[in-house]
Amino acid sequence: MSGTLLAVVVVVLVVAVVIRRFRGEPLNARDLFVPPVALVGIGTYTLVDNVRPEGADLAWVVAGAVTGLLLGALRGLTPRLFVRDGHLWQRYTARTLLVWAASVTVNAGLGVLATAAGTPGQMRPMTLSIGVSLLGEGLVLALRARTTGASFAPAKDDSPLDRLTRRRP
Repeated sequence: MSGTLLAVVVVVLVVAVVIRRFRGEPLNARDLFVPPVALVGIGTYTLVDNVRPEGADLAWVVAGAVTGLLLGALRGLTPRLFVRDGHLWQRYTARTLLVWAASVTVNAGLGVLATAAGTPGQMRPMTLSIGVSLLGEGLVLALRARTTGASFAPAKDDSPLDRLTRRRP
């Protein structure tokens, strides 16, 4: 799959997730962790296979990843968590949208600085950036969810991750 096509697919999927979360959706462990881990894996593979960053370029990659993780964690503080049908649900809020906008702005600024420092654009794969951000959000949401005492929503099928995160009666 070409880089451009992959980028379009990832953006469309992220927009679909954001729309679903603004409407409200069950909060299950698989949705919190599998997509971000897959995106981080794809982004890391792309980076290592195609570019092999070293030195200053690697520092920009790490700076971008840490920034994305922190901004994602901040975003994870903003959704509303509530119990419906006996398990947790989440709904994005206006604050979530503001943090998304701030994240895009900060990451764009970081990209401009990296480019000005001579780091090629290939050092910042979009899949890695989005994946790290969603992972930060998922980690904070999972911690918040555990403090509620309510169970994560079950997945359509019973996965090991769902069994691991399910509250015992």
